[in-house]
Amino acid sequence: MAITLNETALRHARSLVRDGKVVRDERDAWSEDAPSASDENAFIEREGWTAFRHWHLGIDDDENDETKQAYSFPYGDFHKVHRCAVISLESRAGQYDHDEIRDAARKLLELIDSEG
Repeated sequence: MAITLNETALRHARSLVRDGKVVRDERDAWSEDAPSASDENAFIEREGWTAFRHWHLGIDDDENDETKQAYSFPYGDFHKVHRCAVISLESRAGQYDHDEIRDAARKLLELIDSEG
């Protein structure tokens, strides 16, 4: 498994933050705010895999790009960036030695906090 930083998703997240499309929630809120599997499926059905890809900072090029297994480290709910999701993914990326994703999440969090 070779998970790398999804640069396209990072650009998308930054754009959303600059446009004010952010939920400034608390650290532990992501477990409640994260899209459910059925929400993900509905989004994929409606918008397609490319749009789904834009909501995940991690991508595994060893996986089929039309499966959820190819995408990790979500940062939002398909409408807005969630501060709690960015905090969660930064921590998880650090735990699993995905330093590039961790560092990108840290910078994204700084952008969120500076825009608020």
